Amino acid sequence: MTGSVASTRWGPVQVQLKVTGTTITSVTVLQYPNANSRDITINNRALPILINETLQAQGASIDMVSGATVTSVGYLKSLQSALDQL
Repeated sequence: MTGSVASTRWGPVQVQLKVTGTTITSVTVLQYPNANSRDITINNRALPILINETLQAQGASIDMVSGATVTSVGYLKSLQSALDQL
């Protein structure tokens, strides 16, 4: 299931989940802020953390990543919209 696009001040964030039964088996971030080298550096660090936490929590009850608050908020919004489709 694909979450809605969450607009952030640095760019869109969109998450796609693969779910088997009731288990989230994979998370793909389809869109994320990447307009400049700073965005890329921040998100190369933050997105794997957010994905790992999602897989461990099996839901949206995860912590935001320090230094990547805007991406974290967008990720959580898109993640929740994908989970709402279950």
